[in-house]
Amino acid sequence: MYHIAADLHTHTLVSNHACNTITEMAAKAKRMGYKAIAITDHGCAMPDSPHPWYFYTLRRLPDVLEGIPVLKGVEANVMDINGRLDFSQDELAQFDWVIASIHGDCLHGALTVEQATRLWLNIAENPAVDMIGHSEQAQHMYDYDLVTKAFAAHNKVVELNGNSCVVRPNGVGNMKALALACKKNGCKIALNTDAHSIYSLEQGVSHLFGILEEIDFPEELIVNSTGERLRRELEVHNKKIVDRIGELLI
Repeated sequence: MYHIAADLHTHTLVSNHACNTITEMAAKAKRMGYKAIAITDHGCAMPDSPHPWYFYTLRRLPDVLEGIPVLKGVEANVMDINGRLDFSQDELAQFDWVIASIHGDCLHGALTVEQATRLWLNIAENPAVDMIGHSEQAQHMYDYDLVTKAFAAHNKVVELNGNSCVVRPNGVGNMKALALACKKNGCKIALNTDAHSIYSLEQGVSHLFGILEEIDFPEELIVNSTGERLRRELEVHNKKIVDRIGELLI
């Protein structure tokens, strides 16, 4: 049986289409027994995203909120097939956790396999990106084998997104193929809720465990399966916060 010790993709009401505050999300994660939570509101190119000032304020909050370590992160938007994001490299370097995701409001229409593959290969080389968000989308199919090799080489974490079952159901069938490619190529993954409320956070990601069980996915490649693995992953990504919260994750 798989286990999750932290959620690395969540949203607060500053994303406008979400429902709870950062303190409510942190308190809920603490009650669930998590070791940490990442707050990753949408980047500024999204129509309902927070003002840029929010992210400056976010980074000044304490490392521990409501009794739990909180990674102050962002879900940055992929803006074109070259892999450009909606933050500068200097801005991205200030976050504790950076997700790169495709959203239709920022990158319109479907991509060919060749376009999507080139896009993700470019993002693989971006040192500021930590995790690839919900990339199983049917509109953006890519060469899983080729790209997960690049992700593994550049220490990118591939997400299996629990919320996709609700908002992107036409791509859920791709998760098994993506997870198989990750297993084959030693690419690390994270299972996250992409929660937009404390209620979706509480639902967790156990509905994704069956995908991993079917392919006997190695637990050691799941970066948020234990607090210790998360701590090591933050060290790999040279996150300064690990020096301050590392002991709390063990």
